[in-house]
Amino acid sequence: MATLELLAGNPDDRVLQQVAAELMKGEIIICPTDTLYAFMCKLSNRAGIEKICKLVGKKPEKAKLSIICGDLKHISDYTLQFSKSTYKLMNRNLPGPVTFILNANNKVPKLFLSNRKTIGIRVPDHKVPLSLVEMVHEPLVSASVHHPDDLSVMLSEIEEIENHYKNSVGIIIDCGDGGTAGSAILDCTGEEPVMIREGAMEIR
Repeated sequence: MATLELLAGNPDDRVLQQVAAELMKGEIIICPTDTLYAFMCKLSNRAGIEKICKLVGKKPEKAKLSIICGDLKHISDYTLQFSKSTYKLMNRNLPGPVTFILNANNKVPKLFLSNRKTIGIRVPDHKVPLSLVEMVHEPLVSASVHHPDDLSVMLSEIEEIENHYKNSVGIIIDCGDGGTAGSAILDCTGEEPVMIREGAMEIR
């Protein structure tokens, strides 16, 4: 395991390329987002998804994983067609600390090892994960890093993350201490969006 330091606002491209190469090899990483630190792997990495599920203590069909996309066009590759109002809602709030629950297309169940009909989508306002998505040419599966003995306690300090997970992942990206609260969650699978969880940012 290696811990690599990056500046959140101006990450070193050489270090990002190193991390992307590890993701391409099938490694799991711990990466910052605009909310919490998260376990991540490529969406096509079935073994990686299984390992992330074990790390968060959930079976694949029960784990609430989300995928990090680079932009709105990227999102439509993995979802059923959504309404113009949903598109406008996402366009106003992304990139940003919001997870949108959308109806998944038939690509997702095979990739997520489950029969799920919905998917959580994120486009975080953070250069590091967005750069990695661009470099590996596919979305990243994401699950927030929590205390291994208490799923309700999210870890934000790098030293604490290293203590618990240094032997479980290939790389930990250190952009300084992260946040302690997750993204807002909006369910957009019905006629009207429903707030599942409020976040730090007010939905526009």
